[in-house]
Amino acid sequence: MANSRFAYVRDFELPDRLLPGTFILLRIDGHAFKQFTDAHRFAKPNDPRGLELMDHAAISLMREFPDIILGFGQSDEYSFLFRKSAALYNRRQSKITSILSTFFTASYVMHWKTYFPDTPLRYVPSFDARVVLYPGIREVRDYFSWRQTDTHVNNLYNTAFWALIHQGGQSKKDAHESLRVRFAWPLL
Repeated sequence: MANSRFAYVRDFELPDRLLPGTFILLRIDGHAFKQFTDAHRFAKPNDPRGLELMDHAAISLMREFPDIILGFGQSDEYSFLFRKSAALYNRRQSKITSILSTFFTASYVMHWKTYFPDTPLRYVPSFDARVVLYPGIREVRDYFSWRQTDTHVNNLYNTAFWALIHQGGQSKKDAHESLRVRFAWPLL
């Protein structure tokens, strides 16, 4: 029905082709994952099953889309770097974000039982995605340095926080208060 009198509605679709000659960075992030991990009783601060499941979904995505040349994950987030020459879906941003985040989510759900055999999936997890374009290697390196720094700071805080609770007998409120004073300065 491409030539019907209703075809004009396609004129309202905005072009969303990404700038050529740039690195595409796709960041996939868990939506409301604190509630998800609480509902499914993930071990704190780092549940190995959850981290391995995230890695499994990321590896599946990278195998399916060979234009991805690097993946970096922490917690409920994964960043994927595409070749500068990537032409996936004609570089249409909406296609890349929707299809790849859907694929990632589907892989996560599909392999849930492998990593959580005794924990039924109580509700469907979801992941959002965003694309950022970088013109050169320097910006790409700085992006991954930023994510590595964020990983380090978050892991340091969470490890100390849960140690105060599990080993120190503090409440969550008290543990946050103890660390608020110690983490009041920039770490890096």
